[in-house]
Amino acid sequence: MARTREFDIDQAVDRAMDLFWRRGYAETSLQDLLKELSIGSGSFYAAFGSKEQLYLRTLDRYASLQGGDLETVLDEETEIRTAVRKILDTLIEADLTDPTRGCLVVNAATQCADQPSAAGRVNTAIRQVESLLAGALERAQARGELSPDKDPRQLARFLTTFVQGLRVVGRARMGREFVEDALSTALRALD
Repeated sequence: MARTREFDIDQAVDRAMDLFWRRGYAETSLQDLLKELSIGSGSFYAAFGSKEQLYLRTLDRYASLQGGDLETVLDEETEIRTAVRKILDTLIEADLTDPTRGCLVVNAATQCADQPSAAGRVNTAIRQVESLLAGALERAQARGELSPDKDPRQLARFLTTFVQGLRVVGRARMGREFVEDALSTALRALD
């Protein structure tokens, strides 16, 4: 008779995500994961298959959470400049508060670029941000907030790239003045 699982998979994925986020993929051992999740190796393998498979699940979870947050702000704010500013301000504050954390997607891009599965998750997460921004920019253009000569897809790609760079600069602890100057310049792209 099979034993019933005695832990919550979603909570375990969230805890593993936090551990990978703090320590990085390579620096997180299977023993670290077992300790963090308070489970044995048999339960771990039955639930997740491998460290890499769990890592991929955490990347999916992170992208889902971040995408949901981004979509919420883009849908709630009535003006595109306000929405973009709010998104970027939130990232800046997060990085100033805890610069060691950064962005899990950026961390994966820099730490796991040679792992095709992780690189694919990074690509998917970045494309999701681009798509959400492009949709919001298209809607803003239709409302007359964005000049007709602006290409929403190109602007979305610029802002997506800016977001990723902002996260890297945050980890480098460049400080508020540096990122605020860059933010002001980035927002002028919407003029």
